[in-house]
Amino acid sequence: MEKAIKHESQNVTDYPNNNTLFAVWKFKGDIDVKPAFEKLCALVPNLNHSFIIRAPGTRATCVMGVGYEAWNRLSLPSPLPRELKNFEPVAGAKHTAVATPGDLLFHLRGAELAVCFDMLIAITDILEQVADCVEEIHGFRYWDGRSILGFVDGTENPVGDERRFYAVVGDEDPVYKGGSYVFVQKYLHDMRGWTKLPAEEQEKVIGRYKISDIEMPDEVKPANSHSALAGIEDENGAELKVVRDNMPFGNPSKGEVGTYFIAYSSTFSTTHKMLQRMFVGDPPGNYDRILDFSKAYTGSLFFVPSLDILKQYSAVTAR
Repeated sequence: MEKAIKHESQNVTDYPNNNTLFAVWKFKGDIDVKPAFEKLCALVPNLNHSFIIRAPGTRATCVMGVGYEAWNRLSLPSPLPRELKNFEPVAGAKHTAVATPGDLLFHLRGAELAVCFDMLIAITDILEQVADCVEEIHGFRYWDGRSILGFVDGTENPVGDERRFYAVVGDEDPVYKGGSYVFVQKYLHDMRGWTKLPAEEQEKVIGRYKISDIEMPDEVKPANSHSALAGIEDENGAELKVVRDNMPFGNPSKGEVGTYFIAYSSTFSTTHKMLQRMFVGDPPGNYDRILDFSKAYTGSLFFVPSLDILKQYSAVTAR
């Protein structure tokens, strides 16, 4: 009798933690990367289980996503997840959501930075001979969950059972049930321009009151505010959401501060619709005004396989 497939997910619905490391890797050319990937498929669940025992209070989690080209290079299941592809730029009249390459994404969370640090060391030990780390971002919790712009980030994030509903693939794509699409962008903020704005003008850009974190009434909130354009609906008027785990990061001495945007979703089309509204505008030209102060420097799409798929390709079980 065959064992039933559990479609157990990676830790995509865990809540934001105090510290986060984001690492994007690109495979080197003309190298057999499959043995390293098989080791990673065994390592990811091992790291999660290990830190439950070693440091239970840190809520440590490791999530791995795979890009379109890597999926093909690794000969992972075919046909691919329905909406996994190379991300293409979303260009508006003034701002563009750029596209940048990436084969593997690691999203590492922990109450203590040491946990994230140790996880990335273990990952690097496996990957350094076959891939280059093209992006490593050290994110941190800023005050009461605010971005460095001074507003609480992720207020509209789903909670409870809604997180799995919006973030995890269901019966609509049975082969990949339990997986998730994850999209990442690195934004750098123009803090000089932003801090010149009076608080009342900043609130109009975001569409929320700065101190209370309460959303402005529709009759007050500008149509080009972030909250007005980041909120999306389907063709029947039902609200669509993604699960964000954005984190501030920065090098103040270099004048670099920003937000690393990460969105998990059951369909990438949800995230893509949000990007179109922000960068192109709704109607076109009515773009998200926050983009005048926050520029996207990266943009990559990955698919987070279920733990069942990781086990299938794990070095522990691979023949």
